[in-house]
Amino acid sequence: MNKTIGQAAEESGISRKMIRYYEETGLLPPARRSESGYRYYDEPAIRRLQFIRRARDMGFSLERISQLLGLWQNEQRHSADVKALVEQYIAELDETIRQMQAMRDELYDWVDHCHGDDQPECAIIDHLKPATEN
Repeated sequence: MNKTIGQAAEESGISRKMIRYYEETGLLPPARRSESGYRYYDEPAIRRLQFIRRARDMGFSLERISQLLGLWQNEQRHSADVKALVEQYIAELDETIRQMQAMRDELYDWVDHCHGDDQPECAIIDHLKPATEN
């Protein structure tokens, strides 16, 4: 049974606006249109939206989601290709986490050196202000 965009949004957890966007970008094939222009989605489209939603929830980029969708739809796919794609993403996540931990550690250092009293001197401000300022 075909579903309206509102029903597709409810079943997939993706907003109507994003469903339209995914159609525009090609992640989702164009919906069937009624004579009055309303979009209707079949079950394969709903499943595809659910796949996209789960992939977005895991933080995959639209480019990677497109690759994953292609692999999902390809019954001749090699699981090694899927694994390699996700391992590359994990490596990028690990690097992002490392960078964020370094930023957090530096912020803790700034906080440790700020007196936090009623005086204007503050190590945090000193670290943030331009080097040319006295």
